[in-house]
Amino acid sequence: MDAFTGIIALVVLIFIIAFFWFVPIGLWIAAIAAGVPLRILDLIGMRLRRVNPNIIAKGLISAYKAGLPIATADLEAHYLAGGNVLNVVSALIAADKARIELTFQRSSAIDLAGRDVFEAVQVSVNPRVITTPRISALALDGVELITTVRITVRTNINRLVGGAGEETIIARVGEGIISAIGASETYEDVLENPDIISKTVLDRGLDAGTAFEILSIDIADVNVGKNIGAELQAEQAEADLVVAQAKAEERRAMAVARKQEMTASIQEMRARVVEAEAAVPRALASAFREGNLNVSGQTNGE
Repeated sequence: MDAFTGIIALVVLIFIIAFFWFVPIGLWIAAIAAGVPLRILDLIGMRLRRVNPNIIAKGLISAYKAGLPIATADLEAHYLAGGNVLNVVSALIAADKARIELTFQRSSAIDLAGRDVFEAVQVSVNPRVITTPRISALALDGVELITTVRITVRTNINRLVGGAGEETIIARVGEGIISAIGASETYEDVLENPDIISKTVLDRGLDAGTAFEILSIDIADVNVGKNIGAELQAEQAEADLVVAQAKAEERRAMAVARKQEMTASIQEMRARVVEAEAAVPRALASAFREGNLNVSGQTNGE
């Protein structure tokens, strides 16, 4: 009997735990206490639809406490779509306090697009400063300038979905800085008035098509690098010297070849002379043998 009673008690306990898990009475009481019109049947329906009632209830309570009536169905739909319900609600509350126009539909769309909508609202209220990597550019005189730029941006809520991110802003500003410095006559012009460069870049509207609005572009640091122009001239002069030396060596080789040809020709002529001189005694001996030449040196025909 005692064992049977224990089993019954265990079954009842499990049933009570399952009931209170499936029917979140605590959340319903908290919602009623906060003035949120959330029915117990709604919470049970969330369990059946595999929606976390804790998240939905917390979102509804936070929104109603901030004076933002949001439909329960909208929060459930966003949850089922894989969105961050509490982050969206926090963004709506922050936007409302900052008097930024932001609807639930736009906020949920931004969240589903993979962007942090709450952070976006914060950046819209408190602009962010982006520091670029070191940017190397050449002035017209060939001197390298290495700059670091600080870009102050503010989130553009209307362009947040589909707008380019910080990487695009940094790339465009870097390109503008390089172009502006490249148009300067000398590097000294940039050092004397770096604000001209930043203002020139700012006026180009580099934030078009991005999720941000550029408020200011400030040159944080400018350092003089290498004199690339002078180095290129030195390298060109060295290359010209190598070419001149090669041509001189070619001319010297040709002169040596011509001298060797003349030497060979002279040696050949000398060999012919020696050969001719050697032929004279043979001719005299032949003449003596044939009787064409006597001792007196006269020929027999005389």
